[in-house]
Amino acid sequence: MIRLKVLTPTQTLVDESVIKVHAEGREGAFCLLPRHRDWVAALVPGIVSFTTLTGQEQFVAVDQGVLTKCGAEVLIAVRRAVREGDLARLKQVVDMEFRQLDEQEKIARSALARLEAGIIRRFLEQDETGR
Repeated sequence: MIRLKVLTPTQTLVDESVIKVHAEGREGAFCLLPRHRDWVAALVPGIVSFTTLTGQEQFVAVDQGVLTKCGAEVLIAVRRAVREGDLARLKQVVDMEFRQLDEQEKIARSALARLEAGIIRRFLEQDETGR
């Protein structure tokens, strides 16, 4: 049995015992079982799947991150992740949630650019009046 935890900066998305974990790192796809040796991998954006103790396969769409296996614990730390039991539904949820986050990031970048432009403008105005 493996204790799987999937963490984002704001929440613990998964914290349960599982039979196996499938993920994809920079070196390719891999499967972790309880008796496998300890492992560290840089994850690429994609799907992490795991099999619960009842035999049900679950899916988590992840952004890039890090997976560590130490003993009977697998810890996955990613910036963004979404969990769903159905792959078709997962695609819809990922499209919706990640698109919404991308829009929020665009708004934040735009606000930051306006703030930076205002600061530069004030420095230039002070420089002109100070001479």
